Amino acid sequence: MNDIKLGLKENWKQFSLLVLVNAFVGGMVGLERSILPEIAEKEFGIAATSAILSFIVVFGVVKAITNYYAGALANRFGRKNLLVLGWIFAIPIPFILIYAENWNWIIVANVLLGINQGLAWSSTVVMKIDLVGEKQRGFAMGLNEFAGYFAVAVVAFLTGWIASEYGVRPYPFYLGIVLMILGLLFSIFFIKDTRHHVAKEEGSSGMSRLKNIFWDTTWKDKNLGSVSQAGLINNLNDGMAWGLFPILLSGKGFNLEQIGIVTALYPAVWGIGQLFTGKMADIFSKKDMLFIGMLLQAIMLVILIWAETMTHFVILSSLLGWGTAMVYPTFLATIADNTHPQDRAKSIGIFRLWRDMGYAIGAVLTGVIADLVNIEAAIMLIGILTLISAIIILFRMDYKDNKALKLLKLKN
Repeated sequence: MNDIKLGLKENWKQFSLLVLVNAFVGGMVGLERSILPEIAEKEFGIAATSAILSFIVVFGVVKAITNYYAGALANRFGRKNLLVLGWIFAIPIPFILIYAENWNWIIVANVLLGINQGLAWSSTVVMKIDLVGEKQRGFAMGLNEFAGYFAVAVVAFLTGWIASEYGVRPYPFYLGIVLMILGLLFSIFFIKDTRHHVAKEEGSSGMSRLKNIFWDTTWKDKNLGSVSQAGLINNLNDGMAWGLFPILLSGKGFNLEQIGIVTALYPAVWGIGQLFTGKMADIFSKKDMLFIGMLLQAIMLVILIWAETMTHFVILSSLLGWGTAMVYPTFLATIADNTHPQDRAKSIGIFRLWRDMGYAIGAVLTGVIADLVNIEAAIMLIGILTLISAIIILFRMDYKDNKALKLLKLKN
């Protein structure tokens, strides 16, 4: 135990490996990002938007529930074991997507993808927080989420380009086989568990234990509850972007390569931006970061309704990605700041339960509204909900800067 040290510099080798593994995790989501709606319409003849978005609903619900159990079981079974298990569930995914004979196969693939993401991504998040300790959580989460979402963007672009050159199947999904093999092998042979780092931090933590982790994280605690609702709304608008952007762009006459660029740009800015916003969350007020990020998303979504040209979509997607980059690592750093080390994994799991439930809610809500009214009405509703979320953060969160948070910890 005396050999265990907390900090990014002290654990850079293991931290770097976890960043790489999380890039493989994110790449698995990127496989579907730009071309699955195209497969639904052209290969399986599914026209209704709500039916096409069913794969996001399934993915979101399964990932959300898996997040919860990953958090609840992390202390008992170990972070590394859950990470490896997540990759085992990923093994069939690319093969199902290649050989799918009907839409039900796609649904099954997304059940497995949800489990893979819930176990693997949650494990890498918690393990990085364990390694770095209290000082650089924002930066650590920025690096983690950068790796994951930049990989989403790169793979989304590559699959869109490959599909435009060689067809939507099977070639784009060969990338998934490579990602799955690399992720599994690295997790088994190179990643080490971080439970000893948790024990080390326990001795210096000034945070008190939560009385009811589920309800405190969900809403009762002002800071944790504000983060959980914002996480849900953030992924609600991401679920909308994932499902509706390709359909919206296709309806405006954009080709597959152009759709791939726009759908990749949003997570690319989101991913790269977190290299900067994660560090910003360690320096500036987390409350301000969350409020401004959610407000920026809301404004961009509303303006998006009037976008027509490629230039419009490129600018708005980039700013939407920056707004998401401001909040994503800040969410996790804020949860970690407001929980005891023994509560942290479970609290993060609960936050991620609600956050990723946003995928399902967003897909159902926007799919139904798009079918009943139009896509523009669905986007407007999501923009309004995102604005309401920003207002909740502004008026409900308790602290304004990291100094105030440290004083709050000392009081407890």
